[in-house]
Amino acid sequence: AAFKAAQAAGSEILVHVTAPWCPTCVSQHKTVTDLGKKPEFAKVTVFNVDFDSQGNVWKGFNANSQSTLIAFKGATETGRLVGATKADAIEGLIKTATQ
Repeated sequence: AAFKAAQAAGSEILVHVTAPWCPTCVSQHKTVTDLGKKPEFAKVTVFNVDFDSQGNVWKGFNANSQSTLIAFKGATETGRLVGATKADAIEGLIKTATQ
């Protein structure tokens, strides 16, 4: 419900399909948290989707694996990354939702 409300409001959104046992996901989470401290990304809403317990949710995003990051500007998907851990790549993805 919160995701749909954020989309309807035209918000800048990042969806992270993650799993606690996934080292790539842990690295991504740290990078997303660090980037979230930057003023230009302060308005980005992050939704974490648990790969193990929220299969119906990540399947709805057409995500096939954990460590998937999907950016949205409102209801429009602006980009996605799978398995990326480099800060510049993740920052570039988030920027697609903020421009």
